[in-house]
Amino acid sequence: MFNVRVFVSYKESVLDPQAEVIAGAIERLGYNQFSNIKLGKYFDFAIKAVDRKEALILAEEISDKLLANINMESYQIELMEDN
Repeated sequence: MFNVRVFVSYKESVLDPQAEVIAGAIERLGYNQFSNIKLGKYFDFAIKAVDRKEALILAEEISDKLLANINMESYQIELMEDN
């Protein structure tokens, strides 16, 4: 059993209006040290797999097909073995 966390965020080339609003609010609060703000989401789930390679393949498949819109978003998979 492997615990998986998939981080999903917009690709660099895609405008993120929510992040722009947050960036503007931070600036209006008087903070000018922040830049390149990105919003994202993550999914946690467990996968039954015989090894890390199979778990990663399954996580990539579900991420490509369901969790991320691969035209606009990228994802990163974090794989941890369940102890």
